[in-house]
Amino acid sequence: MSDTSKPAAPKQSRKADSKYPVNMTDTPFPMRGDLAKREPGWVQQWQDKKVYERVRKAAAGRPKFILHDGPPYANGDIHLGHAVNKILKDMVVKARTLAGFDAPYVPGWDCHGMPIEIQIEKLYGKNLPTAEVLAKARAYALEQVDRQRTGFIRLGVLGEWDNPYLTMAFENEANELRALGTLLEKGYVYRGLKPVNWCFDCGSALAEAEVEYQDKRDPAIDVGFAFAEHDKLAAAFGLAALPPGDGFIVIWTTTPWTIPSNQALNVNGEISYALVQTERAGKPLMLILAADLVESCLQRYKLEGTVIATAPGAALGGISFRHPLHAQDAFFDRLSPMYLADYVTTESGTGVVHSAPAYGLDDFISCKAHGMQDDQILTPVMGDGRFASTLPLFGGLTIWEASKPICAALTEAGALFELKMFDHSYMHCWRHKTPIVYRATSQWFAGMDTTPKDGGPTLRETALKAIGETAFFPDWGQARLHGMIANRPDWTLSRQRQWGVPMAFFLHKETGQLHPRTPELIEQIAKLFEQRGIDAWLTIEPKDLLGEDADMYVKNRDTLDVWFDSGATHQTVLRGSHKEQLAFPADLYLEGSDQHRGWFHSSLLTSAMLNGRAPYKALLTHGFTVDAEGKKMSKSLGNTLAPQKISDTLGADILRLWVASTDYTGELAISEEILKRVTESYRRIRNTLRFLLANTSDFDPKADAVPGAELLEIDRYAIASMAALQKDILAHYERFEFQPVIARLQNYCSEDLGGFYLDILKDRLYTTAVGSQARRSAQTALWHIAQSLLRVMAPTLSFTAEEAWAVFAGADAYAASDETIFTQTYWELPLMPDADALLEKYTALREVRAGVTKQLEELRASGAIGSSLQAELTIKAAPAKYKLLASLDDDLRFVFITSQAKVVAAAEADEAIEVTASLAPKCERCWHYRADVGSHAEHAGLCSRCVSNLFGGGERRAFA
Repeated sequence: MSDTSKPAAPKQSRKADSKYPVNMTDTPFPMRGDLAKREPGWVQQWQDKKVYERVRKAAAGRPKFILHDGPPYANGDIHLGHAVNKILKDMVVKARTLAGFDAPYVPGWDCHGMPIEIQIEKLYGKNLPTAEVLAKARAYALEQVDRQRTGFIRLGVLGEWDNPYLTMAFENEANELRALGTLLEKGYVYRGLKPVNWCFDCGSALAEAEVEYQDKRDPAIDVGFAFAEHDKLAAAFGLAALPPGDGFIVIWTTTPWTIPSNQALNVNGEISYALVQTERAGKPLMLILAADLVESCLQRYKLEGTVIATAPGAALGGISFRHPLHAQDAFFDRLSPMYLADYVTTESGTGVVHSAPAYGLDDFISCKAHGMQDDQILTPVMGDGRFASTLPLFGGLTIWEASKPICAALTEAGALFELKMFDHSYMHCWRHKTPIVYRATSQWFAGMDTTPKDGGPTLRETALKAIGETAFFPDWGQARLHGMIANRPDWTLSRQRQWGVPMAFFLHKETGQLHPRTPELIEQIAKLFEQRGIDAWLTIEPKDLLGEDADMYVKNRDTLDVWFDSGATHQTVLRGSHKEQLAFPADLYLEGSDQHRGWFHSSLLTSAMLNGRAPYKALLTHGFTVDAEGKKMSKSLGNTLAPQKISDTLGADILRLWVASTDYTGELAISEEILKRVTESYRRIRNTLRFLLANTSDFDPKADAVPGAELLEIDRYAIASMAALQKDILAHYERFEFQPVIARLQNYCSEDLGGFYLDILKDRLYTTAVGSQARRSAQTALWHIAQSLLRVMAPTLSFTAEEAWAVFAGADAYAASDETIFTQTYWELPLMPDADALLEKYTALREVRAGVTKQLEELRASGAIGSSLQAELTIKAAPAKYKLLASLDDDLRFVFITSQAKVVAAAEADEAIEVTASLAPKCERCWHYRADVGSHAEHAGLCSRCVSNLFGGGERRAFA
């Protein structure tokens, strides 16, 4: 690069006291952004001027693009993850708006649910009356919404902040209840006893998305179930009779607390099982184990034995065994029948599984399939994690405390063969970080494989089809969501909490059936919700609505899963509270990759049931923020960076630029060092903008613009180059790809403009006559480039683009834009008919220039020349290169920024670049070394070119 390669901001003049000034125009757009100080003023201005409403007015009537906001939870200040999400959404919305769409943005908040209820308990204590909990929770959520809203607005996110959607808005609560009523009518919703994810701390069922896995240490135990039906066993193994002595079939489990609730056993019909003869404490003993595991099990039990017979698992089906604690208390004196189950494997344990239907999903399905009724299922574990006080031996203990006494009782019964501590990945509550269990309770479910009343496809079938019709960014999201829907159990819709939308049904006291007028009742209750919110359900009594039936019915006490609240917003918001602004289906949902099992998932299921399709046409997922070492950000590690702090020290545009320049499809790394690099890259872009603004500050496009055909060749090339860049950038925006946009913009500002075009242009801008065609041609190109550049950077560098627009647009255009760049659409650059040829020609020229610049730099370093202008250049070039260089005629020297440049035809083998230091005097104005300096006596320090530009007709320029 030459010494003038950087588009440094123009100064007042090269020589302030010179009587021969150059055209150093200035701009009020400062070199220093001072973003942290100045952005809050612009934020205020956007709100005062109602810029979002101005954009809506300008976009009215255009085709719609709907990004539906996945609601953050209204609890706590915004963090970096929030900032990434909201900035990405804002960039998408602004890029679509500039592309000519009407792209409204209605932000939303998820307001009900456990975390807020827990906060109210912390602040005001437990056991408050429900009405008080609801009032306090609603007030708390509103306060949190206000705090988060301020944080989001500070990031430069434009949206309908004065009228967001809240899941706790009365109308939304009413419409959510109506949506539930529709699902009931369609036949998707049922009530039943079933094991669900249960958190003892929450005291409620959990959604799939609220479960995370952490390592846990548990006792792994091998437990014997004594033989009860000896003759059947002998027949199964093809023996006339069993040998004498005790006999046990052995199970292996890591949840000793489930043993008191055992009601069956499982083997795999395809697996071979062995009857093993051994002895313990000198007494004969028989064991049944999977044949493949006999050796490892005997080793574990420190026993020796021989296999006396084998049988397929299928032969053991229906044979019963005694509960291991049958002799300890009459409650346990029962038989456990053997059921066949293909989920039993020989990967670990004994190849035999014990079944406690209340505490395992597979166990439950297996026992139900074999005819067990709901009222026969044992459910001794209470909602707080303790065994019911009536449970013999272990009543009142928590299930975790009970492990030791259970193992002791099994040892005493002679049924414990091995106990070993075992580390495994186990389910935990995402809120409390405590272990959770499967627990059978009576809940409301949406059936994944239930045929709806109209006989159409099941929910699972509809949802999987909808996934196939959805576009995914990145595309791996499709397989991920498909896998989750294909394998998920029925959706547990009910929760046992207070701060949530009630499942406002009346149930028959004896049968548990819904009131026959349920659809009509739901509509009546929804109307009350519209007036008073969910609090209305507290005061409604059966007699208010049911008349003479009232005595036979009770109010259902469950609330809806909070994922149903946000998952139904396609109904309650897109087609409800904000139907004028929005539309169904949305073009895009955009959230973190964890939402495949969260909001994307619940939205898909609710819409599949209500509409038979997904509520979105496309899904975009982003990764999570990590530090420079790739560690997840956490307060305990002390590696978090608050978005507020970044905005207050560097400016929100720096944070936005970081988001845009990071590949959001993976983890987003951030640190002080990374932000320093982003700031440097921002400065380069800002300096380029300042150069463009300063050098067009005395340009009136109406009076001064040069028609395309009359522009100098390099100016036509510059416009063609910007058009190619814009086309490329818009294609990336179309695919929601921001990283390549920023990479191209940075490269364009530093290399294409700073390192080439602007570098060459300075001489013409500064030294030709102010109103000359040569200068106006350059300014015309710069004006178009600035128009395009400001728009393509506006989605990312929103504050900077807005600041520059106010300076650049000019009074009329600024007024016509309603005083904001965001009412504009992408700039239509003048079409250059020879664009492709120009791009090809100047790409080749830049290659030659790189070689020349390298040689000039070496000479400067050696001290042979001071600046490149002191050089005289001769290029010996083979025919093709000669033709290229000679086509620029005398303007060739301006391309290389030398005082003289000539090209001589040569054979390819003789190609060379020859540089010598000029012996001519230096013009005090243009700094070129020219033999004609002083040829005009009255202007002794000037070359004849400067004399002509200042006092004569001006020099002729054709190419550069």
